Amino acid sequence: MTDAPAHDPSEASPLVEARGVSLRFGGRSVLDAVDLAVRAGEIVTLVGLNGAGKSTLVRVILGIVKPDSGEVVQRPRLRVGYVPQHMQRDPVMPITVERFMTLGAPAPRETLQRVLDEVGADPILGHPLAEVSGGEMQRVMLARALLREPQLLVLDEPLAGVDVTSQSDLYRLIAEIRDRRGCGVLLVSHDLHLVMAATDTVVCLNRHVCCSGRPQAILRHPEFISLFGPHLSETLAVYQHAHDHRHDALGEPLSIEAGSSQQPGAGGRRT
Repeated sequence: MTDAPAHDPSEASPLVEARGVSLRFGGRSVLDAVDLAVRAGEIVTLVGLNGAGKSTLVRVILGIVKPDSGEVVQRPRLRVGYVPQHMQRDPVMPITVERFMTLGAPAPRETLQRVLDEVGADPILGHPLAEVSGGEMQRVMLARALLREPQLLVLDEPLAGVDVTSQSDLYRLIAEIRDRRGCGVLLVSHDLHLVMAATDTVVCLNRHVCCSGRPQAILRHPEFISLFGPHLSETLAVYQHAHDHRHDALGEPLSIEAGSSQQPGAGGRRT
């Protein structure tokens, strides 16, 4: 386990990079010349409407699906931890959390305890898998991914099946793991309110990359506004920085008011 890098992640070479990736299914374009890079210490979040190609792009990056054109370049011997979008549980299957975590990759009980403790799920190691809650299941899946000591953590809709009160806690946890381990994180999410407060780079996908960059820049981008509407864009902008500084005539921040403290949101970094 390593500490997060002190340098700006944008200056590092990518852990993984998609270059001009295109893919068609049944004669229909699913991905069109997509570029994307994730670096150590960086949280990159894919957003977009349903059917935009987000999960497909993740599968291409992981090597599960081969693109028709373009390429995916990984750092040599890159260790990847993956949490898929859905994991079906058989309610009558007699399997414990401990047994599930070691399927295909045995690990000492002490190691299992350590990673479950890291994600806040230590007490459930011996519980039947079918009885854990949605939020607990996501933490178990995350802990299982951490067993690989990943340099890159890929999370496809990690809030699926999680109640609202647990969502911000999970985003905060993901940011803490990034900070503690120094890994890169590629995250797919539809919850734009949490994304805008908890990520470093946003990539807006609609089969092609509509726009990408820091959250506040994305909120002002014409293609983001066209996809999600001006009202949502304005709402997210207020949520993202909470108006704890003054603006000039063009809406740009001037300075932090004396005595105020900037709140970056769930797991967000001050920039």
